Amino acid sequence: MDRVLIVDDDVELCRLLAERLSPEGFAIDTVHDGPRGLERALSKEHALVVLDLMLPGMGGLDVLRRLRVQSAVPVLILTARGEDVERILGLEIGADDYLPKPFNPRELIARIRAILRRTTQFGPSAAPLVVGDLRLDPVAREVWLKDSLLDLTSVEFVLLDTFLRAAGRILTREQLTETVLGRKLGPFDRVIDVHVSNVRRKLGPAQAGERIKAVRGSGYLFVARAEAK
Repeated sequence: MDRVLIVDDDVELCRLLAERLSPEGFAIDTVHDGPRGLERALSKEHALVVLDLMLPGMGGLDVLRRLRVQSAVPVLILTARGEDVERILGLEIGADDYLPKPFNPRELIARIRAILRRTTQFGPSAAPLVVGDLRLDPVAREVWLKDSLLDLTSVEFVLLDTFLRAAGRILTREQLTETVLGRKLGPFDRVIDVHVSNVRRKLGPAQAGERIKAVRGSGYLFVARAEAK
C-alpha cells in the first residue's frame, strides 16, 4: 500500500481526500502547516507528497525548496486558479506536476497513480543506457555526465530516459506529456516545457550546441551525437 502525505491547511478538504483515497488503496497521512509538513515529508515514509502552496508557518514553495535539498520524493503541488507564477516556480524548484483548485478527486487520484507508475516503471534487470557522454542507469536511477553524477528529480530522470531512447528523433509535447507525466496535454499546459528547461540546464551545453533543441511547431529533439565540453 502506497503511503501518501497530504500537506494542506484545509482540514475538511484533507478529511474528504483521505476518505476518497483510502478505498483506492492508499494510506493517507495529513498535516496542516508548513514546518510539520516538511518534517513529515523528510521522514522517508511516503511514496508521494501532495503539497498545497498556501500554508501557515512556512509557505509551500519554501517547504518544497528545503525538501529538494535532501529528498527526491515525488511532489504534486496544489495551487489556486490563476497562480501561474507560483505553479511554474514550483515546477522549477522540483515539483513533479500541479493541480489547480478546485479539482475533481478523481483527477487527483489519476495524477497520483501516474506519478507513482513513473517512479516504479523500470525493472530490476533494466540495462544502463549510454548516449555520448551520458550514462543512465535505470536500476540505480542515476545519470552520469562523464564523471559527474547529475541531481535529477524523478520526473526529470524519466524525461531524460525518454529523450535518450529517442535520440535523434523529434518528440512532440503531446508525446512527452503522455509518456513522462502519464496524462494528456491540456490547453495552456506548460508543465513538460518547464521540465525540459530544467533538464537542459542541468545537462549544460555540448560542443555542438544545445543537447535538447526546441523544434518550432513540432516539439523537442535530443541531439544524439553531441559531445560535452
